[in-house]
Amino acid sequence: MNFSELFRQSTQLCQFSPDGKFLASAVDYRLIIRDVETLQIQHLFSCLDAIQHIQWSADSQFILCGMFKRGLVQVWSIEVPDWHCKIDEGSAGLSAVTWSPDGRHILTTADFHLRVTVWSLVTKSVSYIRYPKQCTKGIDFSNGGKYMALAERRDCKDHISIFSCQSWSLVRHFESETDDLAGLEWSPDARVLCVWDSSLVYKVLLYSLDGRCLARYSAYELALGIKALVWSPSSQFLAIASFDEKVRILNHITWKTVATLGHPDIIDSKAVVVYRETETRTPSAPAKVTKSATALFNPQSKYEVDQCPVQVPTTKPALNKANPKLGVGSLAFSSCNKYMYTRNDNMPCVLWIWDIRRLGLCAVLIQANPIKSIAWDPTRPRLALCTSTNKLYMWSPSGSLSVEVPVEGTFNIHNLTWHPEGEAILLIGKDQMCVCFLSPTASNTSAAHNTSTINTTDDAKPYNNSATSKPNQEDESVLESNVLTDNDE
Repeated sequence: MNFSELFRQSTQLCQFSPDGKFLASAVDYRLIIRDVETLQIQHLFSCLDAIQHIQWSADSQFILCGMFKRGLVQVWSIEVPDWHCKIDEGSAGLSAVTWSPDGRHILTTADFHLRVTVWSLVTKSVSYIRYPKQCTKGIDFSNGGKYMALAERRDCKDHISIFSCQSWSLVRHFESETDDLAGLEWSPDARVLCVWDSSLVYKVLLYSLDGRCLARYSAYELALGIKALVWSPSSQFLAIASFDEKVRILNHITWKTVATLGHPDIIDSKAVVVYRETETRTPSAPAKVTKSATALFNPQSKYEVDQCPVQVPTTKPALNKANPKLGVGSLAFSSCNKYMYTRNDNMPCVLWIWDIRRLGLCAVLIQANPIKSIAWDPTRPRLALCTSTNKLYMWSPSGSLSVEVPVEGTFNIHNLTWHPEGEAILLIGKDQMCVCFLSPTASNTSAAHNTSTINTTDDAKPYNNSATSKPNQEDESVLESNVLTDNDE
């Protein structure tokens, strides 16, 4: 496990390219493109103003930069660095921008959601779509990029339009049965469009491509409803998280509930492995200590397995404020469709991991600090998480792991993203970033500033920054070892 040196970035604008070859980061008005293996700068582009948004095209040949304050979008080419494009929305303003799946069209949304504009980089043509609705997720592309679904608001009613992404012609337009549509999302097989209502009403509608309503689902009434929603990669399940601290899983045949997953205060099951992070106490750093020596005073942590029953730490939400921190606000399936994680907002330090094959809880991670970001490996059943500290945490069916990022000074991880092939993790701080290479190669080893090597010897003593247990799980191991040593170069 190799860690790179720290690089500057602004407002957490860092992204791997979809093909995994490049890493883009924004620093004020500059866009920096690095090679993922060596982390050497390949391209340096200067924009007209501070960058507020970046996004790669699906084929990794172009990257756009959004400057919302000035209503501008600048597009840069990786293969032909001298080529560039500027899109100016003018007085209409700019509130959002995204690529189409073909990577040759850009969709911009004007201020106040007055219109959506489709810009072609090939023919230089411009098309306008009226009445877009301002909601959590008002635009979604089908897997494969054939169709685009758009939420609209006309005559005080919700409507849905489906467009062809090849010709940008209207395929189907129909009225939605929602009171106040909050979002829409295609199933991974692009056969079903899921639409859900605002948090004031628990209502989920499932439409076919031709606009027929296949099913309606509502778990309860007269209470705060849906908070998050996600499809399984196989399209077999639809998981709906709500403010009542439960996740309901619907099947794709009858659209009925096959399981209701709760988040109790006490875990009492022999089938569940509970990992609790424990930190060692260290003295405070002296005032005159050098910046490079501050890491010596950081608390060390490791995971320990608690015996059930286990009391889960909870926080009391402020119910008199808007959007209370209550209910399941984050959930996602693993790429293999075998596992799902959930995070209950009034249990901010706890991560729940479910086995989808038996529709039951299999592991719980209790962190010392609130969880800030969680992400599944896109290729294997393992996940990484961070808690705004200098540590990276990982879980797999074979165990869990806590690793301190061996860098000089202070670097707290606020967000993280996986490499498309699962070979590295991008660790993002407030104004810096670091790359963790999980599969060391000659190239990234030479690029790494600090190294944390996973040792595979059986007689080595476990380092106190790692912990693993339950090695006899039926799934294959994806954490290479339970022993971790730090070697600072």
